[in-house]
Amino acid sequence: QLVESGGGLVQVGGSLRLSCAASERTFNSYLMGWFRQAPGKEREIVAHISWSGGTTFYADSVKGRFTISRDNAKNTVYLQMNSLKPEDTGVYYCAGRPAATWAYWGQGTQVTVSS
Repeated sequence: QLVESGGGLVQVGGSLRLSCAASERTFNSYLMGWFRQAPGKEREIVAHISWSGGTTFYADSVKGRFTISRDNAKNTVYLQMNSLKPEDTGVYYCAGRPAATWAYWGQGTQVTVSS
């Protein structure tokens, strides 16, 4: 089970930090990622991080503004979001990938960036 928190309403240029708490230590061995879905759009990958934290990936739209990290001692993955823009608005989902597919999903947390 994955549980996201940290979403909310923020002004343009502001920051938020999302957290994703995993219920089991097995998630520590998974690739973990953050996705988002804006109204009327498909879900898209935002960032992902390897089990060790040594390898990360970012969508072009968030490079230089967002940082994904993980603390396996706390079974938690984070997404630090800075310099937020209105187009960052959406529901953000945490996901876990034990093998070839994203098999585990959280319920999502709403992020709204107001101008």
